[in-house]
Amino acid sequence: MAENTIPNDPMILLSFVNTKLRDFYPSLDKMCDDLGCSKGEIESKLSAIDYKYNAELNKFV
Repeated sequence: MAENTIPNDPMILLSFVNTKLRDFYPSLDKMCDDLGCSKGEIESKLSAIDYKYNAELNKFV
């Protein structure tokens, strides 16, 4: 999956990422590696709506 196929809308992105992390990936790094997306871009978009990655919970909260 290329970066441009990652949802742009932050709330859709939040749901997309948290679903992938819950169902398929042990960490954000692993998800980004497998999907070929940028961890920084995801974190930036979600921090704009006050969501931060919590490694212990393995999701954005």
